[in-house]
Amino acid sequence: MPNNSYRDKRIMDDCIFCKIVKGEIPSYRVYEDDDILAMLDINPFSKGHLLVLPKEHFENIYDIPTELFSKLMTKSKKIAEVLKEKLNPEGMILQQNSGEKAGQSVHHIHIHLKPVYKDTDIPAEKHLRQELTQEELQEIHSLLLLEEL
Repeated sequence: MPNNSYRDKRIMDDCIFCKIVKGEIPSYRVYEDDDILAMLDINPFSKGHLLVLPKEHFENIYDIPTELFSKLMTKSKKIAEVLKEKLNPEGMILQQNSGEKAGQSVHHIHIHLKPVYKDTDIPAEKHLRQELTQEELQEIHSLLLLEEL
């Protein structure tokens, strides 16, 4: 049974997802534990489109503690496996948008699990890619090469 004591967690009064976590706004919850909530998206991309989010308010990937983000991703994977078993999609889009420019519309970090079926229409612009020269790739590689994390 989920812990409904949110007094010790970060909750924002003006955040729609925080209101859902607190039970102030109804939702179609499919999974819940002390830290994570998964629910149907009310404006789905496809049948079974779910949102998986931490109950505690963190705006984006830069804000959430690493340990909680790991749990969010682990639960998302397990939930995706259930979606595959129950709905039999041909594929799955796992999506996380951080920042308005990246398409984040609710500023409470969340993962989209979007089942893809034979007849799912995926807009072509989502697959546009830049063509970079070898020099541009080498420059970016030099900037991002990590010794350790």
